[in-house]
Amino acid sequence: MRAKLIEQIPGMIEFDLDVHADTRGYFKENFQKAKLVELGLPAEFQPIQNNISFNEQVGVTRGLHAEPWDKYIAVGGRGRVFGAWVDLRAGESFGNVYYTEIDESKALFIPRGVANGFQTLTENTVYTYLVNAHWSPNLQYLAVHLADQQLGIPWPIDLKQAVISEKDLGNPKLSEITAMEF
Repeated sequence: MRAKLIEQIPGMIEFDLDVHADTRGYFKENFQKAKLVELGLPAEFQPIQNNISFNEQVGVTRGLHAEPWDKYIAVGGRGRVFGAWVDLRAGESFGNVYYTEIDESKALFIPRGVANGFQTLTENTVYTYLVNAHWSPNLQYLAVHLADQQLGIPWPIDLKQAVISEKDLGNPKLSEITAMEF
């Protein structure tokens, strides 16, 4: 297991997970807190909810949402996604972007206030989130438009062909957002 700090977005960490594969399939420790803390995961991260997004089609695109909680995200089972994150916190890193491809060998810690989005690259992809606060239907959070040219996110599948919710299509541009204060 290895970790890389994401310089563009303070507090964000990318983990390379050990995947042990054989003829039966594979085994991995998706979240082993003691090992992850040794690699930089904040010790105070106490997940209390596990969310799963199942996506049947290639090109499902979700986000970019910055809920008021920290996230530990990974692909569960098999699958690949293109993930993208935008810092919406007040400070010098506001508007900074990071993106990478994620499969079962990678996980990321996303600090609160950093918008999370992804696009499925394979069918039947499971995207998991461990979070340290409960979701509620009245939750207020920031979101930014997936196609905002200021962000320059190179989505592998053209957003005109992607499967995107009406809600996400209505997200504002970065220039219309007031940064989150913590």
